[in-house]
Amino acid sequence: MTEYETFNSVWDAITDTPEQSANLRARADLMRQIAAIITSGGWTQADAASRCGVTQPRMNDLLRGRVSRFSLDALVNIATALGRRVHVEIEAA
Repeated sequence: MTEYETFNSVWDAITDTPEQSANLRARADLMRQIAAIITSGGWTQADAASRCGVTQPRMNDLLRGRVSRFSLDALVNIATALGRRVHVEIEAA
């Protein structure tokens, strides 16, 4: 019989520590919210990049969900450039 290891989330499966998992989860959540703002605005990648102060290839990375290419810092800066305020909430695990 084959044994399988199970995880609570994909982030838990691909990281070594709970801290790494939490960081990836936070970045992915913020990226999804930023992408939703861009999509709902109907902007092209070039328009969105210009508004956010990044290059179009960088915006492409964000919209394609390439989490490993963004720090929380960079994502907060992008959200702020879009006129948004980032709110952080800590919950019990």
